[in-house]
Amino acid sequence: MDLQLRGKRAVVTGSTAGIGLAVAIELAREGAAVVVNGRTAARVEQAMARVRREAPGAEVAGVAADLGSARGAEHVAAAAPDADILVNNVGIFEAKPFAEVPDADWLRFLEVNLLSGVRLSRHHLPRMLERRWGRVLFISSESALQIPAEMIHYGVTKTAQLGLARGLAELTRGTAVTVNAILAGPTASEGVGEFVAGLARQQGKGADEVERDFFREARPTSLLQRFETPEEIASLVAFVASERASGVNGAALRVDGGVVRAIV
Repeated sequence: MDLQLRGKRAVVTGSTAGIGLAVAIELAREGAAVVVNGRTAARVEQAMARVRREAPGAEVAGVAADLGSARGAEHVAAAAPDADILVNNVGIFEAKPFAEVPDADWLRFLEVNLLSGVRLSRHHLPRMLERRWGRVLFISSESALQIPAEMIHYGVTKTAQLGLARGLAELTRGTAVTVNAILAGPTASEGVGEFVAGLARQQGKGADEVERDFFREARPTSLLQRFETPEEIASLVAFVASERASGVNGAALRVDGGVVRAIV
C-alpha cells in the first residue's frame, strides 16, 4: 500500500532507538523526509546512519536535544520549524514503589513524557492548521488504561497524553489535520531490554525465562505473551501518519498485543 508520504516532512522525538527509531525508518521507507532526535550528537549520528541503511536514498536530518526541558523543545523546533508529521515518542519509565517516588521524579516524568509533546505540538499544530494538513501522534501505552502498580507515575503521564491528544484533535475541525494517540503494549525497546537483562542477572535466570515470568505475573492479559517488536508499533504509526488514515482523528488506537481486555 502506498501511504502517500513522499514529500512529507516528519519529526520523530526520542528516535535514536526502539519505537522512535523504527518509526523514523518506516516513515523514511515511505518517502518522508525524517528528522531524528536524541539527547547526544553521537546517538543522533548513529540513528541517522541506521535510517539511511534501512531506507536507501532517504532524506534524513538530526537534532540533538534533551526534551526534558523547554530549552530542548525550543532547540528541536528551531532546527525543524516546519513539519507535516510530528511523532511525540520520547519517553522514560521506571519501576518504583509509589511511596518512594518523590516530587522531583513526578516532575521529571511529566516534563519528558507529557510536556515535550505539549511544547512541540504548540509549535507545529498551528502551522499544520494554516496549511490545513498535518499529523500529530502521541506514543502512549496500554499503561494509560491499566496503570501498573509498579510505576504509577509513568502510567499517569501516559493517561495524560490521551487527554492531550483528544483535546488537540478538537482544534482540527474542518481541516485535514489529525491528532491521535497510539497505545503500545510492552515492547522490546532498548530500555526494556536493559531492564530484563538486569532482572535476569539479579534472579539468576535467562532473559527468556524473565520474559515468560513477566507476562505470566505482570501482564497476564496479554494475548501475544511476548514483548512486541518496535517495528510492530511503527507499522501502525506510519499508517496513521499517512494520507490513507484521513478519517482517523481524536482516537486512541491500540497496538498493545491484547493486554487491554476492554472491547472499546
